[in-house]
Amino acid sequence: MAEPKEPRLLARNKRARHEYHILEQVEAGIELRGTEVRSLRQGGAQITEAYVRIERGQAWLYGAHIQPYEFGNRQNHDPGRSRRLLLHRRQIDHLAGAVKQPGVTLVPLDLHLFRNRVKVELALGKGKREYDKRYALAEREAKRQMERGVRRDWKSGV
Repeated sequence: MAEPKEPRLLARNKRARHEYHILEQVEAGIELRGTEVRSLRQGGAQITEAYVRIERGQAWLYGAHIQPYEFGNRQNHDPGRSRRLLLHRRQIDHLAGAVKQPGVTLVPLDLHLFRNRVKVELALGKGKREYDKRYALAEREAKRQMERGVRRDWKSGV
Protein backbone atom coordinates (compact mmCIF):
# COMPACT_ATOMS: atom_id res chain seq x y z
CA MET A 1 0.00 0.00 0.00
CA ALA A 2 1.30 3.44 -0.92
CA GLU A 3 2.31 5.88 1.79
CA PRO A 4 0.14 9.01 2.03
CA LYS A 5 1.83 11.95 0.32
CA GLU A 6 2.94 15.04 2.18
CA PRO A 7 0.85 18.13 1.46
CA ARG A 8 2.32 20.38 -1.23
CA LEU A 9 2.50 23.97 0.02
CA LEU A 10 0.91 26.50 -2.35
CA ALA A 11 0.97 29.66 -0.21
CA ARG A 12 1.87 30.52 3.39
CA ASN A 13 0.82 33.41 5.61
CA LYS A 14 4.06 34.13 7.47
CA ARG A 15 2.64 37.18 9.20
CA ALA A 16 -0.09 35.19 10.94
CA ARG A 17 2.27 33.43 13.36
CA HIS A 18 4.04 36.72 14.06
CA GLU A 19 0.85 38.72 14.65
CA TYR A 20 -1.21 36.15 16.58
CA HIS A 21 -0.94 33.56 19.35
CA ILE A 22 -2.27 30.42 17.66
CA LEU A 23 -4.92 28.84 19.88
CA GLU A 24 -6.31 26.10 17.64
CA GLN A 25 -5.86 24.89 14.06
CA VAL A 26 -8.44 23.46 11.66
CA GLU A 27 -8.09 22.20 8.09
CA ALA A 28 -10.86 23.20 5.68
CA GLY A 29 -11.62 22.55 2.05
CA ILE A 30 -12.16 25.48 -0.27
CA GLU A 31 -14.67 25.90 -3.07
CA LEU A 32 -12.76 26.89 -6.22
CA ARG A 33 -13.31 27.17 -9.95
CA GLY A 34 -11.23 25.17 -12.42
CA THR A 35 -9.02 28.04 -13.50
CA GLU A 36 -8.28 28.86 -9.85
CA VAL A 37 -6.95 25.35 -9.23
CA ARG A 38 -4.76 25.53 -12.31
CA SER A 39 -3.40 28.90 -11.23
CA LEU A 40 -2.71 27.60 -7.72
CA ARG A 41 -0.75 24.66 -9.11
CA GLN A 42 1.45 27.20 -10.92
CA GLY A 43 2.07 29.01 -7.61
CA GLY A 44 -0.16 32.01 -8.18
CA ALA A 45 -1.56 32.64 -4.69
CA GLN A 46 -1.09 35.20 -1.94
CA ILE A 47 -2.90 34.99 1.44
CA THR A 48 -1.03 37.42 3.69
CA GLU A 49 -3.96 39.85 3.72
CA ALA A 50 -6.63 37.14 3.89
CA TYR A 51 -9.09 36.62 6.73
CA VAL A 52 -12.08 34.39 7.46
CA ARG A 53 -15.62 35.41 8.43
CA ILE A 54 -18.56 33.26 9.38
CA GLU A 55 -21.75 34.61 7.83
CA ARG A 56 -25.19 33.00 7.72
CA GLY A 57 -23.82 29.67 8.94
CA GLN A 58 -21.01 29.42 6.37
CA ALA A 59 -17.31 30.23 6.53
CA TRP A 60 -15.94 32.57 3.86
CA LEU A 61 -12.35 33.42 2.92
CA TYR A 62 -11.85 37.10 2.05
CA GLY A 63 -8.78 38.91 0.78
CA ALA A 64 -7.02 35.91 -0.75
CA HIS A 65 -5.57 36.73 -4.14
CA ILE A 66 -5.37 33.94 -6.71
CA GLN A 67 -3.88 35.16 -9.98
CA PRO A 68 -5.92 34.66 -13.16
CA TYR A 69 -4.91 31.53 -15.03
CA GLU A 70 -2.42 32.39 -17.76
CA PHE A 71 -4.12 30.23 -20.39
CA GLY A 72 -7.69 30.92 -19.25
CA ASN A 73 -10.35 32.30 -21.54
CA ARG A 74 -13.10 34.83 -20.93
CA GLN A 75 -14.50 32.60 -18.18
CA ASN A 76 -11.39 33.18 -16.06
CA HIS A 77 -12.04 33.87 -12.37
CA ASP A 78 -11.99 37.16 -10.47
CA PRO A 79 -8.68 37.14 -8.50
CA GLY A 80 -10.02 38.80 -5.33
CA ARG A 81 -13.42 37.15 -4.99
CA SER A 82 -14.58 35.67 -1.69
CA ARG A 83 -14.45 31.88 -1.51
CA ARG A 84 -16.56 29.51 0.57
CA LEU A 85 -14.75 27.22 2.99
CA LEU A 86 -15.96 23.66 3.40
CA LEU A 87 -16.32 22.69 7.05
CA HIS A 88 -18.67 20.49 9.07
CA ARG A 89 -21.57 22.22 10.80
CA ARG A 90 -20.11 21.47 14.26
CA GLN A 91 -16.78 22.97 13.26
CA ILE A 92 -18.45 26.12 11.97
CA ASP A 93 -20.52 26.45 15.16
CA HIS A 94 -17.43 25.93 17.33
CA LEU A 95 -15.41 28.51 15.37
CA ALA A 96 -18.28 31.01 15.39
CA GLY A 97 -18.53 30.71 19.18
CA ALA A 98 -14.78 31.14 19.60
CA VAL A 99 -14.61 34.20 17.34
CA LYS A 100 -17.25 35.97 19.49
CA GLN A 101 -14.68 36.18 22.30
CA PRO A 102 -12.87 39.53 22.38
CA GLY A 103 -9.55 39.60 20.55
CA VAL A 104 -10.00 36.22 18.84
CA THR A 105 -10.04 35.98 15.05
CA LEU A 106 -9.83 33.37 12.30
CA VAL A 107 -6.78 33.62 10.03
CA PRO A 108 -5.58 31.33 7.23
CA LEU A 109 -2.09 29.95 7.90
CA ASP A 110 -1.46 28.21 4.61
CA LEU A 111 -2.95 26.93 1.39
CA HIS A 112 -1.84 23.44 0.40
CA LEU A 113 -2.62 20.61 -1.98
CA PHE A 114 -3.39 17.26 -0.34
CA ARG A 115 -4.49 14.26 -2.42
CA ASN A 116 -5.36 16.58 -5.33
CA ARG A 117 -7.61 18.72 -3.13
CA VAL A 118 -6.85 22.30 -2.18
CA LYS A 119 -7.04 22.77 1.59
CA VAL A 120 -6.72 25.80 3.84
CA GLU A 121 -5.16 25.56 7.29
CA LEU A 122 -7.15 27.93 9.52
CA ALA A 123 -6.19 29.08 12.98
CA LEU A 124 -7.99 30.71 15.83
CA GLY A 125 -5.62 33.49 16.78
CA LYS A 126 -5.48 35.99 19.59
CA GLY A 127 -3.61 39.17 18.69
CA LYS A 128 -0.14 39.63 20.13
CA ARG A 129 0.93 42.82 21.79
CA GLU A 130 4.10 44.61 20.74
CA TYR A 131 6.14 43.28 23.67
CA ASP A 132 5.02 39.72 22.87
CA LYS A 133 6.43 40.11 19.36
CA ARG A 134 9.74 41.45 20.70
CA TYR A 135 9.97 38.58 23.17
CA ALA A 136 9.33 36.01 20.42
CA LEU A 137 12.04 37.58 18.22
CA ALA A 138 14.55 37.62 21.10
CA GLU A 139 13.75 34.00 21.94
CA ARG A 140 14.23 32.91 18.33
CA GLU A 141 17.53 34.80 18.09
CA ALA A 142 18.81 33.20 21.34
CA LYS A 143 17.90 29.75 20.06
CA ARG A 144 19.73 30.45 16.79
CA GLN A 145 22.84 31.60 18.70
CA MET A 146 22.79 28.43 20.84
CA GLU A 147 22.53 26.23 17.75
CA ARG A 148 25.47 28.06 16.15
CA GLY A 149 27.54 27.54 19.29
CA VAL A 150 26.72 23.83 19.43
CA ARG A 151 27.58 23.43 15.75
CA ARG A 152 30.85 25.30 16.19
CA ASP A 153 31.82 23.14 19.20
CA TRP A 154 30.90 19.96 17.34
CA LYS A 155 33.04 20.88 14.33
CA SER A 156 36.05 21.77 16.47
CA GLY A 157 35.80 18.47 18.37
CA VAL A 158 35.23 19.95 21.83
